[in-house]
Amino acid sequence: MELPFAESWKIKMVEPIKKSTREEREKWIKEAHYNLFQLKADYVYIDCLTDSGTGAMSDRQWAAMMMGDESYAGARSFFRLKDTITRITGFEYVIPTHQGRAAENVLFSYLVKAGDYVPGNSHFDTTKGHIESRKAFAVDCTIDEAKDTQLELPFKGNVDPKKLEKVLQEHADKIPFIIVTITNNTAGGQPVSMQNLREVRALADKYNKLVIFDSARFAENAYFIKTREEGYANKTIKEITREMFDLADGMTMSAKKDGLVNMGGFIATHHQDIYDGAKCFCIPFEGYLTYGGMNGRDMEALAVGLDENTEFDNLETRIKQVQYLAARLDEFGIPYQRPVGGHAIFVDAAKILTNVPKEEFPAQTLAIELYLEAGIRGCEIGYILADRDPVTRENRFGGLDLLRLCIARRVYTNNHMDVIAVALKNVFDRRNEIKRGVKIVWEAELMRHFTVQLERL
Repeated sequence: MELPFAESWKIKMVEPIKKSTREEREKWIKEAHYNLFQLKADYVYIDCLTDSGTGAMSDRQWAAMMMGDESYAGARSFFRLKDTITRITGFEYVIPTHQGRAAENVLFSYLVKAGDYVPGNSHFDTTKGHIESRKAFAVDCTIDEAKDTQLELPFKGNVDPKKLEKVLQEHADKIPFIIVTITNNTAGGQPVSMQNLREVRALADKYNKLVIFDSARFAENAYFIKTREEGYANKTIKEITREMFDLADGMTMSAKKDGLVNMGGFIATHHQDIYDGAKCFCIPFEGYLTYGGMNGRDMEALAVGLDENTEFDNLETRIKQVQYLAARLDEFGIPYQRPVGGHAIFVDAAKILTNVPKEEFPAQTLAIELYLEAGIRGCEIGYILADRDPVTRENRFGGLDLLRLCIARRVYTNNHMDVIAVALKNVFDRRNEIKRGVKIVWEAELMRHFTVQLERL
């Protein structure tokens, strides 16, 4: 008999979580203006809001923190981190920042100007926000198949080469770089194939453009290349990772995801001119070049985390837990973006809450219902997150409306996954009773979903 799959780690420490009553949750979510970001973490039973900075560090990472050099300039912790990043990515120049959006802020301050066009595959909220706040335009060139959540396609995160070339032809002199998000979070945590990265590189070379990777989940992307793309089954994650980054000019990184740390990020490139331009913004925005926005101890933990998470066993444990939850949802007939991605389940709210009009934000409504059901906090990746069109100021309803249930790395057991699945089933079973959603009563101009205030209808 074949042995069942088991995690590639042991538990050394636990943190208590507590249940609550529905009456309590109704009070708390109302006080939070029906925005799950505004809930106190103590009011949450299982937290699936994000996988960013919420993972559990390993014994090796905690040990490495004791070696942190907190020198303001020239800290050995920086050089240890830099050497690790260079070994894994091939990029020689490294700028540490406190997280991924800080890396975007520093790099885009140098590269993006008003009136520019930045094509890519479903820019995530902070990426789009940093582009649009500079009066530039984020152009989505994701393949159309990504919008069909029930279509089984191994690399739904891919860039459509025809869409990309059209943008390059029309705005050639206004495009500072092409950005590729690996994996594609907004499209449902979907990976990008190596073949597609080669196609993007070829177009970039044809039009003399830079390619930047948004690399928060690059290791998970490498896992899917290994397990789904022909010719990569016998290659290591580190070999695949290096091949991916050889097709880029630079990267931004939220290390809070595949770096397995609670805070941190960086920019890396092999172009000295990009480094020289970006470093002028690092110092006023983040800090000196050998710490940026990070402590020495955090750089030590990140160096270990990058090594650990570019090993197959660690990634397989993490991704198989997400697949376990997907299999439970399959039992109940609950639709999500298929095939399941690496860091989250993206539930198709528009297919569940069919009585809630898009103007009343079905995915946000579903997130609220799941919290009320069992204290589970998810995140809307849909019409609220999409913000308004910067020109017309109309809501953007053209994309998917998804409830994202992120799974923190090395934190929850499959018993927690069972609770999530059954709670969602209970909401799914009474979906036809949910006929109204929410309305916005206050919103920020950019990245509104973090602070938006809502009322139930």
